[in-house]
Amino acid sequence: MKEITELDDAGVKLIADFEGCVLHPYLDQVGICTIGIGMTYYPETGKKVTIKDKPLESIAEAYRQFKLMVKPKCFAVYSVTRADLTQNEFNALVSLTYNIGEAGYKGSTVHLLVNQHITGDALKNAFCMWDKVTRDGKHVVDEGLLKRRIKEYNTYIKTT
Repeated sequence: MKEITELDDAGVKLIADFEGCVLHPYLDQVGICTIGIGMTYYPETGKKVTIKDKPLESIAEAYRQFKLMVKPKCFAVYSVTRADLTQNEFNALVSLTYNIGEAGYKGSTVHLLVNQHITGDALKNAFCMWDKVTRDGKHVVDEGLLKRRIKEYNTYIKTT
């Protein structure tokens, strides 16, 4: 079995469906300046997105930059996770990593359980631990993130 190191089209769609594609800079739900498909910085320069940045030229440009942005997330998953992942498992873990960051994934209970081949409620609960945002200095459950975590878990356990 060949180790999976890249998202397939379903993996790209999974992330893009949650992140959306906005060609102009905007503030996300917690006030972070974002553009394209959930980008908070430009992958080619490392420069943070600012509200004064010019819009991206096209959806194709947003996807081109997304593919650059997601590469280190893919690497973070395949470099520290067991090599026998299915494409669905890999897609789900990269989607999680795209949202919580490489360090978040590497230090997560999800990562620990996946490497121990543990699924079921334990893994679902581990995904769902990442359902909070900080608002007014308090960690609160965000329904959108909870839906995303459940979709990622369901993608992870999907067999076809």
